[in-house]
Formats: sequence, C-alpha cells, structure tokens
Amino acid sequence: MKKKIGFVSLGCAKNLTDTETMLALLQNDNYIITSDADDADVIVVNTCAFIDSAKEESINAILEMAQKKADKCEVLVVTGCLAQRYADDIKNEIPETDIILGTNDYPRIAEAIDDFYKNGRKDVFVSDANAHVTNDLPRALSTPKHYAYLKIADGCDNHCTYCIIPKLRGKYRSRAEKSIIAEAKALAQSGVKELILVAQDTAYYGCDNGCYALANLLEKLSEIGGIEWIRLQYCYPENITDELIDEIAKNDKVVKYIDMPLQHVSDRILKKMGRKSSFDEINALIDKLRAKIPDIAIRTSLISGFPGETEEDFEILKKFLTAKKLDKVGIFTYSQEEDTAAARFENQIDENVKSARRGALMKVQNGISLAKNKVKIGSEIFAIIDSYDEGELCYIGRTYADTPEVDEAAYIYSADELNSGDIVKIKVLDAHDYDITGEVIF
Repeated sequence: MKKKIGFVSLGCAKNLTDTETMLALLQNDNYIITSDADDADVIVVNTCAFIDSAKEESINAILEMAQKKADKCEVLVVTGCLAQRYADDIKNEIPETDIILGTNDYPRIAEAIDDFYKNGRKDVFVSDANAHVTNDLPRALSTPKHYAYLKIADGCDNHCTYCIIPKLRGKYRSRAEKSIIAEAKALAQSGVKELILVAQDTAYYGCDNGCYALANLLEKLSEIGGIEWIRLQYCYPENITDELIDEIAKNDKVVKYIDMPLQHVSDRILKKMGRKSSFDEINALIDKLRAKIPDIAIRTSLISGFPGETEEDFEILKKFLTAKKLDKVGIFTYSQEEDTAAARFENQIDENVKSARRGALMKVQNGISLAKNKVKIGSEIFAIIDSYDEGELCYIGRTYADTPEVDEAAYIYSADELNSGDIVKIKVLDAHDYDITGEVIF
C-alpha cells in the first residue's frame, strides 16, 4: 500500500520552494501527499532557524509532530535550517526523529525514506552548506495555481553581523539561467501568471559568475507566454544597478514593486551590521527609483534595537521613515543569534527598549500607509484575484504593489463571477491602514 506523507513547511518563501521540490520528488516516487498530518504515515517538518522566534516555532512543530508517532505516523523527517544547524541536538533530544536532512540534502528525501522502510535505518544527512544548487529539480506547487515563487540562487555572500544564513545556506550560488527559464516555462504551462523571484539577495544574481545578470534574466522571463506579472523580492540596495532600474521601468511584465531590505539607515549602525550601503547612498537610490519609475512601490525591512543603537541612531531611522514615506515596511526587534558577530557585541539593548522603539516606528509607518491608501480612493488600478471571501461576499486580491501573505489585501466587489488569477481593473472605493476596498470596472 502506498504511504501517505504530510508536510509542515515553516519560514521564508525560499524554504517553501524547497518543500515544493520535496513534494514533487516524493510524488514521483509513488508516495501520496496528504494535507492531514493525522492521516500521514510520514511527516516532514521543513524548519527555519533565522531568529529565536523561528527556532522556537520549528522546535514546537517537531515536538507536536513527534507526538503523532504514537498513532499512525511511522516516520518523522526534519529538514531545513534548524536541521542544518542543530542536527545532533535534534537527534539526541527528540529521539522520535527518524531522518534529518540539512539545507542541501533535501533532494535525497525519497531515497532516505525508502531506505528507512527497507532497512529500518535512522539517518542524518547534513552536507557542506555550499554543496547544492537548485538546478533541474521538480516542483509541486503548494501556492494557489496562479502564482509561484521562483528561486534564482542559493546561499549568501553578505555576512551581515546579525545573520546566520551564510552558515546555514552557504556561499551565493546563482542557478543556471537555462534552468530558471525552463522552470518558469513549466510553471506558466501549469497556469501560473505571477512569478515572484526570490533569493537571499536577488539583485546579486550572476555576480558569483562575474557580472550582474538579473536585468537580462527579467527580459527573458518576460518573453514566456502566460506570465503576466514578475515580482522582485530581497534586492539589497547596493546591488540595484541602473541597468536593473531601467529594465523594471521599461518592462511591462515586471510589476513596479521592489523589496529592498535596508535594516537601518544610521551610518554607524550600518557599519556595525556589516552592511555595504550608507545613509546618503540609500536616500539617493530611493530618489532615483522614484524618478525613473514614478509609480514604484518600495518595501523594506528594518531592525530596531541593534546592539549599541543610541537614541540618536533611532531618531535618524525615525526621521528617515517620516521623510521618505516608503510604501511597505516590516519592522523587527533585534534578535541575538548565537554564532553571529553581533551576538558578541557590547551594549545589547534591553528588550523593553527594543519593543518601544519598534512601536514608535510602526506608529509612524501606520500613518504613512493610511495616508498613501487614502490617496488611492477614486483611482483605478489593476489587481489580481487570489480567492473569494464567503463571509464578506467579496473577492480577495492584490494590486501590483502587494506580495501575497506579506503586503496588503484588496477587498474587491464584482457583479460578474471571477476566478483566481484573473487580473482586473478596479476603482478604489475606501482605504484603511493596510488594505483597500474596490469594485471591478473591467
């Protein structure tokens, strides 16, 4: 009898693409995928270990799934970043775990499970973090069929002092362009209309092979029939070239949106973070983006309470937010991660101070977001339909300025029936802090 496999996928979109590869590999090996963990013979937990809260969530998920070993579950597999970082701890402290796969070992999942069933052997596969590139591997989408994440590189070369990712994922390795194009064509043939490009630093694509290559990749992806929107995530500011800006500006399929993680803008803190941009360079880049692409939506993420952050540094960040009025901002308190340089820095900030500063920044950004949304009232804008809300009796969609499950929602009313993936023009009727309401024009 065929075995049923259930998945718990945690963490970022890059992790999700790994989960989708594992799903496809197991389906190809004649396993049956189930969404009900209680009905699964095999449970796979794909973990995250980026910050303390992510580690805690991953550990709790493993422990919860381990309890199911007393019922139907026969095999518990733990993979992803937590497995790469703490394989021995997981093996010793959660003995219910049968198979452990590191961040570059998930392509072996079918082989490992098969071997367990044949020989009853528990195993740990944690290879060098630089060993693998995601080329020519199958995908089984877990997202709605009209959009998909497309990972264009593995690893990271930035070595920011607060971040453990290079140790977990290895150095930056760009995927082969032909592999990316082939995957994108397959996704388009399956009904995907929106590609969301992800990597640890998407803008750095190609640099490990000698040159910036993202603009050229965007041009080729836009030639694929069926793909209507292409969205850019995780573009570090120092790698956003004029060529890339020009490609975003002229390419109708590339939505006018860019996710540009800044983390801070105080030169003193940026230096301590190991970041490569300065306050002046960040401001100049934002001005250039808005001059060349007037309707561009800029998303960023910021860290409050980094070690040694003074009131002056905090005020620089707060004034920057007030002045630049970015469209989307995620703000996180600093997490002291073991094995990072910043964890050993003096002048660690009190948790209450971190939270208070984050709250103050969020208050500023809430006001900016509400004001920007109110300006949209009466305007006409394209949106993509994601689902239908039975309670609100309306469709849930996103404008070009919104990434799924990260940014704002558009509540859309329509006299005609719509389908997920439809791209429609709406008139904005009302606005709130983090969503808008509209009606379909056509």
